[in-house]
Amino acid sequence: MIRLIDIDKYVESKFQRIFILKGINLTVEEGEFLSIMGPSGSGKSTLLNLIGMLDKPNSGEYYFLDEPVHKFRDRKTSELHKHYIGFVFQAYHLIDELTVYENIETPLLYRGVKGKERKALVAEMLDRFNIVAKKDLFPEQLSGGQQQLVGIARAIIGKPKLLLADEPTGNLHSEQGDEIMKLFKELNDEGMTIVQVTHSEKNAEYGSRIVRLEDGAVANDGK
Repeated sequence: MIRLIDIDKYVESKFQRIFILKGINLTVEEGEFLSIMGPSGSGKSTLLNLIGMLDKPNSGEYYFLDEPVHKFRDRKTSELHKHYIGFVFQAYHLIDELTVYENIETPLLYRGVKGKERKALVAEMLDRFNIVAKKDLFPEQLSGGQQQLVGIARAIIGKPKLLLADEPTGNLHSEQGDEIMKLFKELNDEGMTIVQVTHSEKNAEYGSRIVRLEDGAVANDGK
């Protein structure tokens, strides 16, 4: 599903290139559950953003479903976002002006899902995450943990082929965190490909494979 070949990401400073990612070669098969681990500053979130096409590498090749992402125009990238990819961000990225209900509904609007079906799907998510009572609140009225749950609900409502999650349980208490990881495992068992960045060895174990980064390079690929 995903092939990264010799991917470099760097910033130019006056006297040198500072590499964030260097020589990354990585393959993710459809239906895999991959955990990316490594110390702070090792390039984990940057790698996730590249996989999610939110950022572009400086060099190297990226193939998604055998299509060359490194040659895509923006319109093609946004089509893939709409139809294939769900994101769970560390900083939530909820839309402040929208209620919980509207935030969760947003991906379905982009996809042109009909009103009746949208209502049913959003109701199912509100119920699943136990946030029915919060549906008319705005993000600023929620705790960090509640915002995280809304972000996860929004990411999975459209049943994306690929779910990318950056520290998905970072703001949840341990019981909630366990529930989310079990949910991810269920979604993966149903065929969703998942790539998560995590500091937690326990959460990483839910995956079928662990890739460890050090200093922007793959130190260990647990194939």
